Amino acid sequence: MSEYIKVTGMVLKAVPVFENDKRVILLTSERGKVTVFARGAKKPSSRFLAATNSLCMGEFHLFEGKTAYNLGEVHITDYFDALRSDLEGALYGMYFADLIDYCCKENMGGNDELNLLYVTLKALSRDDIPNRLVQSLFEIKLMVIEGEFPGIRAEKPLMETTKNTIRRCVTSPLSSLYSFSVSEDVIAELLRECDIYRESWGHRFASLDILNSSVSQTS
Repeated sequence: MSEYIKVTGMVLKAVPVFENDKRVILLTSERGKVTVFARGAKKPSSRFLAATNSLCMGEFHLFEGKTAYNLGEVHITDYFDALRSDLEGALYGMYFADLIDYCCKENMGGNDELNLLYVTLKALSRDDIPNRLVQSLFEIKLMVIEGEFPGIRAEKPLMETTKNTIRRCVTSPLSSLYSFSVSEDVIAELLRECDIYRESWGHRFASLDILNSSVSQTS
């Protein structure tokens, strides 16, 4: 057997394939976004069953195949258990993973996006920052990382606090991205701006539709 590649990463999504396997989209620091096949991962007795669920982070040992990697070993360091017992938090997490999956290209980059996703999921697990603020800051910061942030728009005047929040998000290191909160009015403006920013991608995210539907029903 060929020598394995050890990577640190997070499962963005996992899709059942064949009778007992999973096809896993993994975002890694070392190899960027990669496709990994986990043989037998659907079996109840498989050591990969829980470790290949979405939003699991840890160390993965991969063997390179012809068109994808195969999973050899996995050591999960964070299951983000707080989100798994919180439906709304889990839906936000799935949407964020969906966004990063869309933005990241196979075998390219990934370290900044992985770090952003990690600190964002940790922020979702807290009670002192609203999930809607986490969403807007995440979306803006991801656009900055991808080099696609258009800047503060001049077409529609924004509250000065909203502009300052956007500027802070753009320039803040990830370690302090979620270190503050703002009013509901500012959050509403931020989300409206993010809706406009997102339109430039020309892609509809089903996970966002599900999230918005769930949040509107509980608000």
